[in-house]
Amino acid sequence: MLRYVELKEKPKEFLAATGLTDEEFQTLLPTFEEHHQLSSKPKPKATKKKKQRQSGGGRKAKLSDIRDKLLFVLIYQKTAQLQTMHGLEFGLSQPQTNYWIHRLLPVLQKSLREMGMMPERNGRKVSEMIQAVEGGANLSLDASERLLQRPVNIEKQAEKYSGKKKTHTDKNLLLVNENTKRVVYLSKTVEGKKHDKKLADESHISYPANAGTGARYRISRLSTKRSDSAAAKKK
Repeated sequence: MLRYVELKEKPKEFLAATGLTDEEFQTLLPTFEEHHQLSSKPKPKATKKKKQRQSGGGRKAKLSDIRDKLLFVLIYQKTAQLQTMHGLEFGLSQPQTNYWIHRLLPVLQKSLREMGMMPERNGRKVSEMIQAVEGGANLSLDASERLLQRPVNIEKQAEKYSGKKKTHTDKNLLLVNENTKRVVYLSKTVEGKKHDKKLADESHISYPANAGTGARYRISRLSTKRSDSAAAKKK
């Protein structure tokens, strides 16, 4: 089973699994622990005296260590694998995995937001972001697709099918500051079949005045490819 104390001894594997170095993990941990404690529901006061379990008795929790909880949710965010498979890595059943994902994801999001590490979701605000111009605003825009389990509903199958990937996917646009390697903008999640250029147009991204041409050039190439593809179909 995956545990923080063991995985941290393998820096390359730790970075590949979580997207963070151990130093970055330790920076995030105190804020994550604080929000986790705040999100914990207080236990109701006992109305009558109950039998007390002997110290150390009872079922042992699989995710009792706050470091393992953070590791659990970071790996899920990084790999986006099936809950059954993710649970096997931590010795949890699928229902238990589902519970902890929904329990810990909001905690992680609040922690990252408080630390100013969440990407902007409104494209029109990108030009106002300090993170977008840090180091010279050398920006790069590209789309990222994530594999999905094929929907049972036939209409949803057609909606989620990506001809480019030849499978069912969801898609987001990411605008990255190449100087800091930080994602400064993340678009809404759409079906994988939507063209990158169309999604970029719908995002209405406002670039900083001194931004490099990389992001715009990428969009220009997407537009050209789309036009060429349409012309080829007409022939």
